[in-house]
Amino acid sequence: MTLAVTTSPGERPSLLAALARYRRFATPLALVSLWQIASSLGFIPTRSVPSPALILVTFWGLIQSGELFEHLLISLGRVSAGLAIGVSLGTVLALVAGLSRQGEDAVDATLQMVRTLPHLALVPLFILWFGIGETPKIALVALGTLFPIYLNLFSGIRGVDTKVVEAVGALGLTRLELIRHVILPGALPSFLVGLRYSLGVGWLSLVVGEQINATSGIGYLAMSARDFLRTDIIFVALIVYAMLGLATDQIVRSVERAVLVWRPSFVKE
Repeated sequence: MTLAVTTSPGERPSLLAALARYRRFATPLALVSLWQIASSLGFIPTRSVPSPALILVTFWGLIQSGELFEHLLISLGRVSAGLAIGVSLGTVLALVAGLSRQGEDAVDATLQMVRTLPHLALVPLFILWFGIGETPKIALVALGTLFPIYLNLFSGIRGVDTKVVEAVGALGLTRLELIRHVILPGALPSFLVGLRYSLGVGWLSLVVGEQINATSGIGYLAMSARDFLRTDIIFVALIVYAMLGLATDQIVRSVERAVLVWRPSFVKE
């Protein structure tokens, strides 16, 4: 007597979908494995480039001691404050410039000139203006995150289809209602793209900002490790920055899927 094993019709597709979802991690895992093998065989000097196993041990030790979470919370507070300021200013300025020609004439030229300045090179000026406390670190993040939001939202507002605006305007909507119900929803995808760019620039700015006479934060953790030649801790700090950047980007992508369900590109497969 033979026993036949049956599976539900949706089981195989769901398994394939799960495997497809995680296949993006295949290449990073392969690279880490090769890195560990090369370190174990002595091809890579562990003093300069620690092995993944050593980094993992150091990572776990910092978690157990609570030191990593302490510095992480401080870094999150700094980037959150800077991001809130930068995104708010960028949004307001984009609305001013995008919704009227007069507003564009008033702010766009100035912002375009300031945008071309490398904001990370303004660290010495920020120290002179704001001292060596928390203000220059937050200001550096705010300045870096302002321009991606401004440029993308401005482009999104100006990119709204004029035929749609004219068609909806014929219904007798006021200008405020037109902005609220047509222009802003049409520019929302561009805003979210700008937010993703801003998050990346924000973490980059924080790396530099936390080197300004800092006594806490992930950047400070890496800088103090450099003085003691602890490359394993430096790699832990870099991995934490990378994980934070990926996590915040995934959050924005989840928001995109939730609020942009009306777009064909966001139809579930």
